Amino acid sequence: MNSSSLEITENQYCIKLSKDTFDLSLVRQLIKRIQAEELFFNRRNESLDDDIISRNSSEYDENFDRLEEK
Repeated sequence: MNSSSLEITENQYCIKLSKDTFDLSLVRQLIKRIQAEELFFNRRNESLDDDIISRNSSEYDENFDRLEEK
């Protein structure tokens, strides 16, 4: 029987796995995978924000006259 549990609170996630069922190398692989995906999605969100900002600024440049040009 697989005895594992997941507890989610406001500030943390607690995963309990049975030593008989899950070896330490698998747990380390899971942690590395979670950290890698977290890093990937954080970088992806940051680049999306930059793209939106740059797109918006270029739209304003095309639609409005600048005082310097007058």
